Amino acid sequence: MHKTQLQLVTITSDQARQRIDNFLRNQLKGVPKNMIYRIVTKGEVRVNKKRIKPQYKLQLGDKVRIPPVNIAQRNKIFISIKTNKIASLNYCIIFEDDYLLVLNKPSGTAVHGGSGIKFGIIEALRALRPESCFLELVHRLDRETSGVLLIAKKRSSLRILHEQLRIREMRKDYLALVHHQWPSYCKVVKVPLLKNILQSGQRVVQVNTLGKPAETYFTVEEYFDNATLIKARPVTGRTHQIRVHALYTGHPIAFDNRYGDRQFDLLLKDTGLNRLFLHATTLSFKHPNTGKFIVMKAPLDHTLNYCLNLLRKKTYTLKEF
Repeated sequence: MHKTQLQLVTITSDQARQRIDNFLRNQLKGVPKNMIYRIVTKGEVRVNKKRIKPQYKLQLGDKVRIPPVNIAQRNKIFISIKTNKIASLNYCIIFEDDYLLVLNKPSGTAVHGGSGIKFGIIEALRALRPESCFLELVHRLDRETSGVLLIAKKRSSLRILHEQLRIREMRKDYLALVHHQWPSYCKVVKVPLLKNILQSGQRVVQVNTLGKPAETYFTVEEYFDNATLIKARPVTGRTHQIRVHALYTGHPIAFDNRYGDRQFDLLLKDTGLNRLFLHATTLSFKHPNTGKFIVMKAPLDHTLNYCLNLLRKKTYTLKEF
């Protein structure tokens, strides 16, 4: 256990307009979110010598007092860049410039550490790029979901891209293989989702009227025997949204170990599929510097492509994608 020093920080233009709790998470690496919330609500963190709420948005020139905080040594983890899983991330980069970095995230890799995971993609990238002053996730993907992942390399870029998410200017498209024949008339699912945290720390999401609004658009890409390849476009960004909305319609996603159908998975055993068939294929947004609308695409990995090719040989295709 070690204790941080008292900090007095004057907010710059690059730090302005972000919530105080998010600002503190970057300033106090390794400090749990609940501790950050506690020191803010208790008034230990002051902005311009005044108490503030966790939702307070910092302004240019604000003077922030950050109190000393105890940090457990176990939160400091050495990450070897020689580890194959980390070194291979260099080959997953789709696009990079001075403002952002785009990855084709592999399945089975978490985007960040926590809940028993020592490190995730963002920690690995920081280890690979020690000279980078700023690397932050713009959005998240589930651990077993693959595909386009956007990372900001400047605080200003993160702020602009988060604003695009907030006003729903950013568009995400996913491909998923689901059970049964998806009805072509089912084009949108709009039901609220409630997230529960189990004692084990596992997150489980359910359709519940007490939950937050959630909306997903679906289109059929290809039909197979007892399965359908669909494109999903989430309007909102709730935890496990596509997976739970697909289950709600009676069409769970293949190899979903939380919301799936074991019998469906057994039907696909000869295809070589051994992971969740959910892939973020495209991400469309305005570049944070130029304002130009760009589309980033991530190809399917070998496992997903092999599965689809075998299914195509066994069945009559109604629609090619």
